[in-house]
Amino acid sequence: MKNKYDVLLILEGTYPFNGGGVSTWSHMLCNEVKNANFSLYSINANYELKPKYELGENVKDVIQVPLWSPLEPQEMVDYGKKFYKIIKTKERADEKDIKEKFIPIFEKLIKGIYSDVRVAADFDNVIYNMWSYFQTHDYKKTMLHEEVWKSFCSLVKEIIANDKEKATLHDLTLGMRWIYRFLIPLSIDVPKVDISHLTISGFPVIPALVLKYKYDTPIVATEHGVFIRERLIAINSSEYSFFLKKLLIRFSESITELVYYKADAILSVNKFNMTWEKMYGANPDKIDVIYNGVDHELFVPAPKPEKLKDVPTVVAAARIFELKDVTTMIKSCAEAKKSIPNIQYLVYGDNNAVPEYTKECNDLIAELGLEENFKLAGYHAKPHQLFCVGDISILTSISEGFPYTVIESMSCGIPVVATDVGGVSEALDSSCGFICKPKDHVEIGKRVVELLQDEALRKQMGVNARKKVVENFTIDKFIKGYENAYDKIITQKDIQKPHPIFIQMEAQEAQEAS
Repeated sequence: MKNKYDVLLILEGTYPFNGGGVSTWSHMLCNEVKNANFSLYSINANYELKPKYELGENVKDVIQVPLWSPLEPQEMVDYGKKFYKIIKTKERADEKDIKEKFIPIFEKLIKGIYSDVRVAADFDNVIYNMWSYFQTHDYKKTMLHEEVWKSFCSLVKEIIANDKEKATLHDLTLGMRWIYRFLIPLSIDVPKVDISHLTISGFPVIPALVLKYKYDTPIVATEHGVFIRERLIAINSSEYSFFLKKLLIRFSESITELVYYKADAILSVNKFNMTWEKMYGANPDKIDVIYNGVDHELFVPAPKPEKLKDVPTVVAAARIFELKDVTTMIKSCAEAKKSIPNIQYLVYGDNNAVPEYTKECNDLIAELGLEENFKLAGYHAKPHQLFCVGDISILTSISEGFPYTVIESMSCGIPVVATDVGGVSEALDSSCGFICKPKDHVEIGKRVVELLQDEALRKQMGVNARKKVVENFTIDKFIKGYENAYDKIITQKDIQKPHPIFIQMEAQEAQEAS
């Protein structure tokens, strides 16, 4: 058995270019796991120039896929494909193949997305056939072909007409654009590794599928916040038309089911996620829980800063975007201010993640007259010192996995007021803080006041919180869990062999070269 496995860690909009809980998790994994080297497959909107994190020696490569940039990823990034092969593929006369081979596959994709009785194995077969087609045909040339567009419009109109629905030209254009962008990784070659490790059970599964199809590479899927749950929340609260919402929901559900179907192991960060995983077809025998861990020797209790010593202070670590429900946090501050006029909320996190939502938060702060009480404090360079700035910490999310902010705060001996989402209640109990209903700013505000006004309760909860982390949620337990998972999945798999299509292509290339 190898001393170290080669792992493709597949990420979307997180590590190593952006912060957040998944990035914290990824950074720990890459730095601390002893039996793996990592290649990072980083899917982002645009090409990123510099990592936000200092990458450790276990990270051997970073593969960027700028999915929504004006240029195609293949036009910006070298994925190791020889130039003559790219030109050869682009110069092929594909008209006949597009009409006779690709469009039937594409139509099965659309029908599969809209089917009321989805079968993951059938959807897998469609994706496999698309991948197989793009081994010898140009992705952009095919997907942008007029006949593919006509096929999409005609088929979709026929499907939605049965339900008396309508779609505008804008709807159809945006819908096709989504399909085009989400499937781009089917056309990108991926280096051979021992394990594909997904950090989200959604569209980033595609590079893992490429390796599965090519070498039967095992797939590990770590579920943080449940992709499909968060997708449903975001889509249903969006301003998209009914047609676009339905398309995106059906497509997302199909992909989630495919992840659970193809994954060799599903490692959830909490027990809450298991309900959703089983609902979308995951085999319970594949599911296990590995809780996130924190460095309890770094996140330690420390004195509150002198300048805030007499100021009742609530601290939060949160990127400013909708799932963190910062507007409810702001309203809870207004509620708490009624009893504690000089209360101070300090929220540390990226203010630029969703500028429109940041503006909404700032407008609400002004509307409620909280300019002196609620501060969007921006990025904090030393997260292990962040929580000790406050007397208590707060989390008001409407969706979470197993949030680091909760266990990091607990490790620092700071009690937490948090919403009952994801795995929060598996970390936080009534001995270390308060759990409230999501969006209930009145209850959250009352619990904040209760903790700030009862010093004895606050201190005892802080002691209990620290003790619970040390006994249950240390980084050592977390890392050991993943090392064991990698060992287990490798021992269960046979030696990876190339797919017959590649053996045939290599033989043809050798013949041409001679």
